[in-house]
Amino acid sequence: MINTTASNQSKQITLLQNYQKGDFLLASPKQMILGKGVFANVHMLNSHGIIEQMKQSLNQAKLTGHARPIVMGAIPFDFSESPKLVIPKEISTAAPLEVKKQVEWRKASSSTFEIKAVPDPEVYMEGVRKGLKAIDTDHIQKIVLSRSLHITSAERIDTHQLLKNLAYSNKTGYTFAVDVSLNEQKDTEPRTLIGASPELLVSKTGQKIVANPLAGSRPSCKDPLEDEQQAKELLESAKDLHEHAVVVDAVKKSLQEYCLELHVPTTPSIIKTEAMWHLSTEINGILKDPHVTSIELAMALHPTPAICGFPTEAARNTIQEIEPFDRGFFTGMVGWCDEAGDGEWIVTIRCAEICGRNLQLFAGAGIVTGSKPEDELAETAAKFGTMLQGLGI
Repeated sequence: MINTTASNQSKQITLLQNYQKGDFLLASPKQMILGKGVFANVHMLNSHGIIEQMKQSLNQAKLTGHARPIVMGAIPFDFSESPKLVIPKEISTAAPLEVKKQVEWRKASSSTFEIKAVPDPEVYMEGVRKGLKAIDTDHIQKIVLSRSLHITSAERIDTHQLLKNLAYSNKTGYTFAVDVSLNEQKDTEPRTLIGASPELLVSKTGQKIVANPLAGSRPSCKDPLEDEQQAKELLESAKDLHEHAVVVDAVKKSLQEYCLELHVPTTPSIIKTEAMWHLSTEINGILKDPHVTSIELAMALHPTPAICGFPTEAARNTIQEIEPFDRGFFTGMVGWCDEAGDGEWIVTIRCAEICGRNLQLFAGAGIVTGSKPEDELAETAAKFGTMLQGLGI
């Protein structure tokens, strides 16, 4: 069943209001899309062979009566782990959300919170030092190291309210919610991956594609003069410009083989979110083969140096040695792909997993030559701000 909604503000808000736990929702600058119910699961033990499996699942859904099947869901950072992908029964779309931040914003929980950092700040900074040592000795140009916050609320978290808070506060980004309950015996209630990512991995519409890698960051500030200075320093920072160039070059090389045309700006611009300034490069291309799917392009790009490092395998191996937790869906991707191959895939950052009263937040920072452990710790703390503000902490 397809319900394509009109592009007016009331319809957009209605779509957001209609979200329930277990649904898929992605609110992007391009559109809002909501998937409800499960027409079919895309069963996979890991993400290898996902391109062919998604094609088969879409074809089968079409044959068994779905008018316009779309695969929606989340793919983890590590391809050896299971993705969570479904073809919803019902799909509704609307124009991008256009409401003021203050509309219906309230705390996602009125209770007190217990917060535990994993690893603690000193251990994280020691991990950054290990990453810098690996860069000096192991021919790694960049490595992304992350940490998490484990939060327990005295009361159940209102996932729907948190989603609305994030959508109202991050209209230029990509707000998402995905049911990632993989083991019903382990999770007695739904486990939701929720966030407001600033980063588009790749989108495809016909032969046109867009990628928007981000790398190089500064916290934003409430004081306008200080905030302007942060942006200026970011645009002039040799360290951040190098970090950004590593990412853009890798994305360019991955997309070139697919494209007749590929436009890559020679210098980055900057974008601002609620919590951060980022160096940004929007890459536009025209595909050689219009039948190439959005998921094939996303898998060719993932993981970019923006969330892993470079070279990829060396960086990933070092991450596994240093980080004391499994990233799961953090720094994976969230998105959708239809039967024509069109779709939109978002880098899964500025996010948390919620189950009942428990949340796990994630944030990472890119480490290159010249990085300072205390600066990277501060950057991750600022990146936690997106989710903490959404919760009302």
